[in-house]
Amino acid sequence: MRSGFIAELTNIAETDRRILLLTADLGYRVLEPFAERFPDRFLNVGVAEQNMLGMATGLAEAGFIPFVYSISTFVSMRAYEFLRNGPVLHRLPVRVIGIGGGFDYGSNGPSHHALEDIGLLRLQPALRLIVPADIPQARAALRATFDGPDPVYYRLSKDDRGLIPGLNGRFEMEAPIVIHEGASDLLLALGACAVDALAAVETLAGEGIRPALAVASSLGLLPTVPLRQLLSRFATVVTVENHYVAGGLGSLVAEAIAEDQMDCRLVRCGIRNMPSGRSGSRDYLNREHGIDCLSIAAAVRRAASLRERSSDPVRFTR
Repeated sequence: MRSGFIAELTNIAETDRRILLLTADLGYRVLEPFAERFPDRFLNVGVAEQNMLGMATGLAEAGFIPFVYSISTFVSMRAYEFLRNGPVLHRLPVRVIGIGGGFDYGSNGPSHHALEDIGLLRLQPALRLIVPADIPQARAALRATFDGPDPVYYRLSKDDRGLIPGLNGRFEMEAPIVIHEGASDLLLALGACAVDALAAVETLAGEGIRPALAVASSLGLLPTVPLRQLLSRFATVVTVENHYVAGGLGSLVAEAIAEDQMDCRLVRCGIRNMPSGRSGSRDYLNREHGIDCLSIAAAVRRAASLRERSSDPVRFTR
């Protein structure tokens, strides 16, 4: 996803000289197309994410549109105060590219696992959070948001896991995209989690369980009308995210259900425990923490069971 995003950014920069790209000494074999095409608009600031956000704030105030590039954990947490006090509070068009959501950096260990970035950044009302599911949607999201007045955080998957059938590059700000219709149950996946969610849907089809599948590719401080309208159609919803269950997509959906007093049961599929310190690949860690294909399928079965029990007639006994 990184390469496709940078390729699209390079295309945009061809016609918009306000576009700058800053990196904290990361992105080798990814950022070269931009750096080679626009050497005067590419800055490697070194291992200094806080300084990078400070520089970007000044550049944005001077009329540029700076994109800053780093690993999600570093750019969202190490530079959090700089992001809040600069682009957010001054409503400046700084674009933050966070690479490697969830366990994407697998064997690099917990310091590189972005499990709380969305929960932290959702607290900043002026900051737009974008979590693309595949390369075409990442390109579409960039085109739709690069020129807006407010800061943006792009949470990009570290690797390219193919296309999401039915998504077709569609992107709408803070509006889930339905890619698979269903009846009573909804599976709502955050960004690249749609890959495993789609595999779970295909697994469940053989059991006669056919949930709808939607992709959440943008989140904000509050539940939006499109999200509320989608949730109101279903008796149960399963959220899937490569993030702690608190503060992210599951929390946003819970808030919508509670505030609107919806008759909708929620099952949250996400990270519930702090990483133990054991290292491994992304896929291994996803299995360990219950956000792989089989775990998602089990969560949908649990949601279907909740729905069936709630529809049983009430029996009174003496």
